[in-house]
Amino acid sequence: MNRIPIEAGLLPAVHEAALSGSRPPVQPRPVIGESWHRARRNGVDPDGGGAVPLMSAEELEHRRHTSPLGAVLPQLREQLGTVADAVRHLIVVTDAEGRLLWREGSPGVRKSADRLGFEVGASWTEDLVGTNGIGLALVERRPVQVHSAEHFVRTHHAWTCAAAPLHDPRDGRLLGVLNVSGPAPAFNPATLALVTAVSKVAEGELRARHWESVDRLRSVAAPMLARIGGRALAVDRDGWTAAVTGMAPVGRVVLPRAVQPGRAWLPSLGPCSLEPLPDGWLVRIEDGGEQAPPGRLVLDLSRPREWTVTVFGEAGQWSHELSPRHAELLYVLARHPAGRTAAELAADLFGDASRTVTVRAEMSRMRRILAGVLGHRPYRFADGLEVHLLAPRRIEDLLYGSTAPAVLSARRGQAGL
Repeated sequence: MNRIPIEAGLLPAVHEAALSGSRPPVQPRPVIGESWHRARRNGVDPDGGGAVPLMSAEELEHRRHTSPLGAVLPQLREQLGTVADAVRHLIVVTDAEGRLLWREGSPGVRKSADRLGFEVGASWTEDLVGTNGIGLALVERRPVQVHSAEHFVRTHHAWTCAAAPLHDPRDGRLLGVLNVSGPAPAFNPATLALVTAVSKVAEGELRARHWESVDRLRSVAAPMLARIGGRALAVDRDGWTAAVTGMAPVGRVVLPRAVQPGRAWLPSLGPCSLEPLPDGWLVRIEDGGEQAPPGRLVLDLSRPREWTVTVFGEAGQWSHELSPRHAELLYVLARHPAGRTAAELAADLFGDASRTVTVRAEMSRMRRILAGVLGHRPYRFADGLEVHLLAPRRIEDLLYGSTAPAVLSARRGQAGL
């Protein structure tokens, strides 16, 4: 957990020393020091921050309506409202882009937040407003606390923030951030633990709702599959299996990023035909004849936070959005065509060659997603596969927020792209 080990009275001096390049009385926490460095690199003004553009009312309502987090707002209010001081604290829920979708608190504290641009519809990503709880949780993908002068912008020093990312349990996708902010003198070291616990409760509620929807799809699809010959399965919109026929059950099928009816190549199943079902898809597996393996793969890391892998084959193309860890893994494999052992990947990702169990677990997940594309012993892209890596325009922006040694080395220019 991200505790604040530095005495609060020293934080302003640490902050000023970091901005001036002088020697600080103590070093900032690594997670804060790295965030300050990124904020300086992005040109954030430490005196007043930058302009925080607001989305339109129509866009705000659209994002609220389409966000799965709207369904768990009652749980968030119930769990936090009885503990967080409603007079002095704000409870905020953002989307995955750091846009404030919901904000609750007393009129006085909301007015104070408005003066900083901390209002519904604003974006509080690190590259726009510097180090803050929401932006840092988006980068780190884990719970964080930012207290007083740990904020990069001086006008934010009167605040303390505890934030935790909220993930979709169906696919691990980042949905947004739960954040509690209040005046720095009201800092409570237990707030981060509370926010973290409540975020897990919310994710549990989303998980329960998901399985209820799978059960509903099963009741519709099972009789249909009983009349189908050959191999087929019914999956929900995220690829979770509701029913199968003619084959062993599979937990999940990773669908293309933009699913459409018709013929498609799925890495775990091969050539298939897809037909729409209520809240899902009927997947018929095409039997007979050998399908040529994919011939080309594009690993797109050019955007700050959205990374994809696209596979091209005879049946067309297939695209999948990558988690930060999977993006790091595929980047390293793209840089090492001959392959990497589990120990080498552990050193590349964690700086610790002994963390092979974690690497093997992640690679096992990746190979289920990219069956026929990834090999092992050593881990590598399949022989004969043409791999293209799309990097960001600035090398410093490669896999924004990653602390993997292999990525840090590339940012310093010690490894080519």
